[in-house]
Amino acid sequence: MTSPTPPAEPSSADRTYRSGGGLVTGAVLILMIGWAGVDAAIRGEGRAPWIALAALLTVIPLIVAFTLRPAVYADEERIRVRNPFRTIELPWTDVADVRASYTCELFAQDGRKYQLWAVPVSLRERKKAARRASQAAHDDPFGKASVHADVRDTQARIAAADRTVNELRELRERGVGPERSATRASVRWAYEVLAPAAVGAVLFAVLLAIG
Repeated sequence: MTSPTPPAEPSSADRTYRSGGGLVTGAVLILMIGWAGVDAAIRGEGRAPWIALAALLTVIPLIVAFTLRPAVYADEERIRVRNPFRTIELPWTDVADVRASYTCELFAQDGRKYQLWAVPVSLRERKKAARRASQAAHDDPFGKASVHADVRDTQARIAAADRTVNELRELRERGVGPERSATRASVRWAYEVLAPAAVGAVLFAVLLAIG
C-alpha cells in the first residue's frame, strides 16, 4: 500500500517586520494609562468614572493603532502593510519600488504612495552605519577580507531600515515575473480601531459638554 502524498509546502513563509521600540512603548503606555483610568473609574465620584472610561475607550485604541498594530508581511508573491488605520495588500507586480529616505515608503504602479509605519527610519542609526562603513574601508582598503565575511560585515554596517528595504526589493525582484499573482490589490480601513475610538471621543465630548 502506498503512503498518502504529503501536502505541498508553501514556497516561502511570510517575513514579518515590526518596530521593537514601538511594541515596548505601546505596552508601557497601555499599562500606565490603563492603570490611571481604571483607578479613576473606581475611586472617582460623580461623572468622573464615566469620563475616565470614555477617555480609555478613546485613547487605548489609538495607542494600539500607532504602536502595536503596525507591521509589514511579505513573501515572494505579495506584500501586506498594516498601518495604524489601514491595511494595504499588493502583489509585487503592482509595486513600483520601495524606498527609505526620512520614512520608508511603498510606491504602487498606479502612482499611489504608502508609508511603512512598522519600519521607522533612524537618521542617527544611519550616521553610525556610515561611520562603521568608513572605518571598515579605512581598515581594509584593498578588500582582503573573505567574501562571506565581507557580506556579513556589509549587512552589519547598514541601518536597520535600509536593510529591510533591501530585503523587500529582493522579494519584489523574485515576485515580478511573467505569471500574474493570484493576490489582488486591496486597501481596507481598520474599523476595529476607528469605531471604538470614535465612540469614545463622542462620549467624552458629551460628558464634558453636560458637565
